[in-house]
Order: sequence, then structure tokens, then C-alpha cells
Amino acid sequence: MSHRIAIIGAGISGLSAAQRLRQAGREVELFDKGRGPGGRMSTRRETLNGEDRHFDHGAQYFTVRDPRFVSEVDRWAQQGLAARWPAAGAEAWVGTPMMCSPLAHLCEAFGVRFGVRIDAITGAPGDWHLSAETGTFGPFAQVLIAIPAEQAAHLLTPWVPGFAQTARQHLSQPCWTTMVSFASDPPGLPPVTRAAGPVLAWIASNAAKPERSPASAWVLQATPDWTAAYVDLSREDAAAPMFAAWQALLDHPLPEPVLLKAHLWRYARTGDGVEGRLYDAAMGLGVCGDWLKGPRVEAAWLSGLELAEAVLAA
Repeated sequence: MSHRIAIIGAGISGLSAAQRLRQAGREVELFDKGRGPGGRMSTRRETLNGEDRHFDHGAQYFTVRDPRFVSEVDRWAQQGLAARWPAAGAEAWVGTPMMCSPLAHLCEAFGVRFGVRIDAITGAPGDWHLSAETGTFGPFAQVLIAIPAEQAAHLLTPWVPGFAQTARQHLSQPCWTTMVSFASDPPGLPPVTRAAGPVLAWIASNAAKPERSPASAWVLQATPDWTAAYVDLSREDAAAPMFAAWQALLDHPLPEPVLLKAHLWRYARTGDGVEGRLYDAAMGLGVCGDWLKGPRVEAAWLSGLELAEAVLAA
């Protein structure tokens, strides 16, 4: 019988679970459909005239409150992977030199299989296999699912329908994000603006974050209501009104951008989950993620940690 544990999803929740399990001597394999590390903490690179510009286009910062997460972020800071960002508030932290840096460091240690979308879990308890377009992986003693609720429900339905039903009750809100670059930033723009809507909720300069390039790189994030109303727009059609909404907030004209590109986070914001994590020891199937704990980076990390502890205690 295999003793390996599969984790589907290499965002912060899945990586937190993997880290704790490896510390306990368990063999872990991680799979992620994305092209690289970060999940909703990812960083987008755009090349303009041979110059790379980076955008933390998902989570903008995170806060640190729980003592367990405090210890983890202290380690990140000592490794140069995180730093405070006072412009966003006294409690705000970011990854350095990119938001995804702490996750990239962990992904490298685990050898995550990127570009693998798991479509189904097959087999039986203690002999699980994962099916993807690229092939089948296994066997695994346990499978832990660390992806958005909507995607988790599909994988769970044949095996733990109660967990699947819980996932279907925790729907995510989408978020349109637009990345903007100017040839050079106009003077006087505040590095962070918490807008009051109706279109924009957040405007921030990536260059204002610690250890970033000074090159122009702005992130605009729309309100949940506006995103929900216009979720079916093309990326081009979403970017223009978001840029116009930014211009409308200012008393001077913005220059013509050299980059204006939108990205839809279909599973961006979660509600306040109460379960923390879900684990069926008899089946060897578990679930973690911010949708089970709360809409914060810290909550996602704690959910993964708590799922790993449940596996170790079984």
C-alpha cells in the first residue's frame, strides 16, 4: 500500500499542508493547473520594450495575527521573502521581491507538478489515483484538495457528497483586475487608494511596495458588484471602463497607458467559512482553503495547516 499523499492545488493552503506533512516525515506530491506558483498570490510579468514589469495582480497584501502564522511570516522575513508595506496600513505585509515569492520558495522545495489539471479522483481508499489530460498519477494513501470551492465540489461529489455539498454552499465572488503601465508615472498619484466604488475598490502602485522595480506598474481592482454585473465582458472591454473610473477620481488627466490589460479572477473572494477544514479519515480525503476559514491569506494558510494536523492525528 502507498503511503504517499497527493495535494491538488499549490496555493498557500496546499503548500501549508504539504509543509507540515513533510515536517512529520510524510511523502507529499503536489499538482497545480497553473503555469507557476502563487495562486491568488501570483505575480504577472509583462515585457514592454525589453523591460519586465511586474504586477501583484491578485492578493494585494496580507495581515498576520494568529501566532502560528506570525512564526511562519517571521521566517519568511528572515529569508528575505516578505516585508511590511506601510502604505497599505500598519498591519500590511507583502511577499518580496514579488507577492508570490514565499510560495515560489516552497514550490521549489516540493517540485510541484504545474500545468496539471486534475479532472477526477479514481480508485478506492488507500489506493487513490488522479486523472488528468496528461495521464494518471498514483497510487496515494490520501488526497487533499486545496482549490476553490466550485472546483473542489466536482472532485468530491462521487466520494464524499457531504463535503461536496458544503463546497457548493461556499461560492466565491469574482474580481476584475486591470494592470496599467505608463511610460513614466505622472507626479502626485497616491501609491494606494481605497476607492468607494461603484467601479473600483482598490488602486495601487506596485512600485510603491518594498524591493520592487521603480517602473510604472499599477493594479486596479473592481468592486464585487461591478465585477458580477460585467463578469462576461472580454478582457479588453473590462479594462477600459476601469481605467476611465480611475481617471474620474482624479482632478488631472492621466497619460495614455503603454499597457492596459485586464484579468478576471473568477474565484477571488470567499465568505467567512466556519468549518476550517474537512477531513474524512476513513476515506483518506480532505479539503482546505480560505473558503473554509475566511477571506484572508492567513486563513488559507491556517486551513492547510489544520488539515495536515487532522491527517497526522488520524
